[in-house]
Amino acid sequence: MTTTDHPSADELRAEVRDWLRDNYEPLPKSSDPWVSSPERIAWLEKVLDAGYAVPTYPTEWFGRGYPNKLAAVIGQEFAAVKAPGSRQDKYNIPANTILALGTEKVKHDLLRDFLVERSRTCLLYSEPGAGSDLASVRTTAVRDGDRWIVNGQKVWTSGAQTADYALLLARTDWDVPKHKGLSLFIMPMKQPGIEVRPLVQITGESHFNEVFINDAAAADDYLLGGEGNGWRALQTALAYERSIMGDSGRGSRNRKADSLIELARENGVLDDPAVRYPLAKVLAMRELNKLNNARAKASADLGTSSSIMSLGKLAMSKILHTEAAMKTQIVGARALLAGPDNPVADDVNFLTLNAFFTSIGGGTDQIQRNIIGERVLGLPREPDPDREIPFRQARRS
Repeated sequence: MTTTDHPSADELRAEVRDWLRDNYEPLPKSSDPWVSSPERIAWLEKVLDAGYAVPTYPTEWFGRGYPNKLAAVIGQEFAAVKAPGSRQDKYNIPANTILALGTEKVKHDLLRDFLVERSRTCLLYSEPGAGSDLASVRTTAVRDGDRWIVNGQKVWTSGAQTADYALLLARTDWDVPKHKGLSLFIMPMKQPGIEVRPLVQITGESHFNEVFINDAAAADDYLLGGEGNGWRALQTALAYERSIMGDSGRGSRNRKADSLIELARENGVLDDPAVRYPLAKVLAMRELNKLNNARAKASADLGTSSSIMSLGKLAMSKILHTEAAMKTQIVGARALLAGPDNPVADDVNFLTLNAFFTSIGGGTDQIQRNIIGERVLGLPREPDPDREIPFRQARRS
């Protein structure tokens, strides 16, 4: 053992391998990504109790207090056997946000359930008039004793139909500038006053939703980061979301369509220089983005936002669109076909359409460029005449 009572990387690797060998069996495949099966929940309970779910968390909150470099060993061993549930300290948006910003009560009430997926969450941020400019949200939360009464409308909310809780951005003060009058809550979704309406996406799926909120309630103990600090709290949650989206894009429903190399080989064009050069270029982009994301996470403290995450998300958007264009080129005229009789072409078209999800979700490509320009490159901000005036006086669209 080291002087910090942490194991060496080799010791930890051997421990995790032995534990996985003794405990892990592949889980049944889920047909709904927004619902966790009893088998998955039971497995996540075991991972959490073993200390592998959030190894960088403090020991009092299910972690081991490991540094990122040591915790990475756990993620590597889980990935090697395709076992889920480890390293949620990298990607579990609600759990990581409430650990960083939540009251003791909300952590005691919800942290474990979020980590084992007994409770699922959605993100109530965007509104019909506040998408790219989230600081202009008009959903209101008004204090009523030890709770807040919420009214408004949200849109583009993934998983809202089945979510138990939501991370809710709402306006709690109209008499200060827009960024200073916001608060971030954990709000129960299964309560009167919340109506969820699915939206049909370009892919034919309905993962996104409109959410109408009429006199719903959020507990004051479930306010994250304090009243009026919602914008800063939101940046923490968004950093985790952008980190996830920068790491990987949604894959294909068909293994051959998902691999550029395999798709090119199957279509007899892997040796074509006109295909090999752009193929190598996009694979290099993926590797570079992986290294950039690792650098960003290594430099970010737990519970802080990182503008570097915007680089990864923007790069992944470019990668997905480039790959989709390449796959269309490889498949050729078959890309005009669709349906179950043409599974490879159907999936290539699915990937082409679904690439726009990463271009929009978690902040559009244009917003990421603004963030990179202002916070990474130090360029001057774009003019915003409403930024320093009370939101009540701001222009209404």
